[in-house]
Amino acid sequence: MNLIERGWAWLLDYAYVGYWQVRGFLVRDDPAQYLVPVPGAPQGLAPVLLIPGVYETWQFMRPVADHLHRAGHRVHVVQRLGYNRGTVPAMAELAAEYLDRHGLTGVVLVTHSKGGLIGKFLLTMPSSAPRIARLVAINAPFSGSIYANFFLLPSIRAFSPRNTILKTLRANRALNGRITSIYGRFDPHIPGGSFMEGARNVRLETMGHFRPIADPRVLQEIDRAIEAAEHDAG
Repeated sequence: MNLIERGWAWLLDYAYVGYWQVRGFLVRDDPAQYLVPVPGAPQGLAPVLLIPGVYETWQFMRPVADHLHRAGHRVHVVQRLGYNRGTVPAMAELAAEYLDRHGLTGVVLVTHSKGGLIGKFLLTMPSSAPRIARLVAINAPFSGSIYANFFLLPSIRAFSPRNTILKTLRANRALNGRITSIYGRFDPHIPGGSFMEGARNVRLETMGHFRPIADPRVLQEIDRAIEAAEHDAG
């Protein structure tokens, strides 16, 4: 991949970020709409919980929410996450409370970036792990990002490969079989990629860190991961 391709990928990625950040600020959609079944859609499908990345609200994952809701899934979001600036354990606690309060079981977590770390942390928690069927992570920094070392903000430095929580999660390979990691051939934020040993790794020809959220190829792989989780659940 040459510099022009990389530069174009960066440009399109941040155009996507700008659109959804502005839209999320101006348009306050009610996530309750995703809990109402779509007429004519299949019933009894696995519930989905969306977990966005850092500095992202749930609305950043609207393309995923719309896609899965049309397919017949009830799509849940944890509004208390806000812009997801807290620590991974703190955000995982909020998500765990949501799962418990709503009595959700057989849940598929569909996450972006930092959301993947929160999802894996949930799999380590005795209260939430039994409720989760599978974690589907899009462009998650499971091995960290070397770029995080250049930032002063704790919310970004938390992605350093040297971060204690990240290292602990990375060392826990027993959970990786419950994870599908979807990533592209070029992610400007995670130069090391999102490959995870023991997980179902899906490398697509997508480029960017944010824009793949709405890519049809990514949405198709999310569908496949959920179908596999539902099949395993019997």
